[in-house]
Amino acid sequence: MAIAMTLQKYLDDQGVAYEVVTHPPAMRMASAAEAAHLPDGCVAKSIVLEDDGGYVLAVIPASHRLQLGELHRWLDRRLGLASEDEVGTLFKDCELGAVPPIGAAYGLEVVMEDDLAGQRDVYFEAGDHCSLIHVNAEDFRRLMADARRGRFSRPD
Repeated sequence: MAIAMTLQKYLDDQGVAYEVVTHPPAMRMASAAEAAHLPDGCVAKSIVLEDDGGYVLAVIPASHRLQLGELHRWLDRRLGLASEDEVGTLFKDCELGAVPPIGAAYGLEVVMEDDLAGQRDVYFEAGDHCSLIHVNAEDFRRLMADARRGRFSRPD
């Protein structure tokens, strides 16, 4: 698969320079970072959450664990993990569990952990379990311009 068509079109439409980095199959972002020989602090992982108000894409470093209670307090929402079926419906052109953090491409609200904003380079899911997208910090900030930023994760 390499890169999801929705993501590729969005990156191209935004004029973002990117590189596709392939690695051995990995089902977790920390494993993908290790397989691609990258520090997991610069690898973004996405978690699809939902409540009665809709879906939210939480984007945190692969080295971190989501603190759902912190997110509840910050957003004043009682979010829970979206089901696999819901994720599959939202990200139809991605393999299950290989969710890109670029919510704007999929019409989703995004919240992003502050720690990602300071990275010089960022890597994230391309839509399968064997490819990452690499962008520079400036382009990542531009792609995430509509994301709310805060602190809602902790290092593993």
